[in-house]
Amino acid sequence: MGDDREDKIRERAYQIWEREGRIHGDPERHWHRAEAEIDREAALPLTAGDALPETREVASSDVLTVEALAVRTGISGDQAQELIDRLGNDRAAIEQAARNLKGKQRLGE
Repeated sequence: MGDDREDKIRERAYQIWEREGRIHGDPERHWHRAEAEIDREAALPLTAGDALPETREVASSDVLTVEALAVRTGISGDQAQELIDRLGNDRAAIEQAARNLKGKQRLGE
């Protein structure tokens, strides 16, 4: 185990112990929980743009979701709203359709 990773785990385990009221007697659980948190964080993408699409449902009335899709994929807000309305609440399908639409726009279709 790398020293840096071990230091992060040790620090996180201590933070967990403090949050739980500094009750002694379960350091292994704190260590394993901290280890899982650190490993999960290390696996996260570096930026939101690198993230895979979320799988939560999308409401067509969610203006921020429409705007975020438009900004993230480079399509217009109207196009984003149309995709959400047409494809329902399947976030992965919406994201893919938006990227396909942007690719067609680049090709001049």
